[in-house]
Amino acid sequence: MRSNSNRSSSPTFVLVHGSGASSFMWAPVQRELALLGHRSFAVDLPGHGLDAQYPLAYQAPQDLDTWAAEPSTLAGVTLQHNVDTVVDVVRRVAEHGPVVLVAASLGGVTITGVGNAIPELVNRLVYISAWSCVQRSNPIEYMQEPEFADNLMGPLAAFNVGDPAQLGVGRANYRTADVELLDALKAATMADVSDERFRAFLNILQPDESIAVMTADARVQAGTWGTIARTYIRLTDDRSLPIAMQDRLIAEADALTPGNPYEVHTLDTSHVGFLFRADEVAAILDKAERAQSRSRAHSSSVASSSEPAPSTTRSACSGGS
Repeated sequence: MRSNSNRSSSPTFVLVHGSGASSFMWAPVQRELALLGHRSFAVDLPGHGLDAQYPLAYQAPQDLDTWAAEPSTLAGVTLQHNVDTVVDVVRRVAEHGPVVLVAASLGGVTITGVGNAIPELVNRLVYISAWSCVQRSNPIEYMQEPEFADNLMGPLAAFNVGDPAQLGVGRANYRTADVELLDALKAATMADVSDERFRAFLNILQPDESIAVMTADARVQAGTWGTIARTYIRLTDDRSLPIAMQDRLIAEADALTPGNPYEVHTLDTSHVGFLFRADEVAAILDKAERAQSRSRAHSSSVASSSEPAPSTTRSACSGGS
């Protein structure tokens, strides 16, 4: 650990992607954070980003039968692997100052695990329409609940290639030319952006995502995670993680730790659409951190003023007359 003299009062925003995505998705938000003077670090979870698997059979022309049987490099990746990766990043960036941990979608289960593990190193958790499990163990269990009914994920099963039970992953063919399927995916994930932007985002996605990550016990712990300041950014037009489910997750967490509720913000956009309103997202992150910085400074000032002043009375054996 570096000396505290090298630490800054300015935060580093550590950004964690969701299912099928990578650090690339955060580029618009990172640009806006930089323009506000902030450091940021976008994480690639294991097997994502430049470590992603794109078999030859996935290229064009596609060989779907061969690809359906192709073993996945993500099959052995667990939620704990993801948590460990982000814990390592947080430990390193915490040497430079406060850490704000931000996640979207499935990335929420990872930052929850980090908050459970090292709450003392995380200054704030931010969930952007992301899973923060309280009463149910994981997103798959929550998907059976009535608050999830407004989702548009059902038709997307036709994207799947291969048997998830055998592969250990969900495998989605994002390079399909099936117009109806693409329209269904756009409606579920980013209905409020242009077709051109939708296809641009589609081409930074990777096809596989670990089933083990989605089904692991990802519940928050009141004594660790529950001690960290937290923010939830609601996305009202989200049809992948519907607003009713987002509100349930917020309510469950606030009931668990009533003395430390979510700070809640709302954007009228879709599951992925927030990336195209990155200036607004960055402004929310900046405002939340500035408020917390003022709180830290006030606490430090109070602590300093409560310390007893050093005594100026000479000791009887000091040699003074």
